[in-house]
Amino acid sequence: QVELVESGGGLVQAGGSLRLSCAASGRTFSRNPIGWFRQAPGKEREFVAAIPWSGGSTVYADSVKGRFTISGDNAKNSVYLQMNTLKPEDTAVYYCAARSFSDGRIPLSPAGYAYWGQGTQVTVSS
Repeated sequence: QVELVESGGGLVQAGGSLRLSCAASGRTFSRNPIGWFRQAPGKEREFVAAIPWSGGSTVYADSVKGRFTISGDNAKNSVYLQMNTLKPEDTAVYYCAARSFSDGRIPLSPAGYAYWGQGTQVTVSS
């Protein structure tokens, strides 16, 4: 059974940094895309960043470009999201997601991902 477990969320002041981790177990993902999404209260879940599990080209939402960095560690079966210069509008529950197959594409929609973690809360105070 596939399991994704996020960690690293918390409360931080605007301008601060956090590093989220996503640990995967239950299968290997090879070149499957692994993504981070977030969902604020009353809003739809939105794409943040994604990377092929084995590394390579990354994709970012315009709202986080230049501030967030996604990376992976195959040896640890983990993916990370380094978040710098955080803003109050970054406040949300952050989810790690994995696509069940690889076709060379990195979906930006949550519907493109089959496996999800339970989420970790990130709160940025002004």
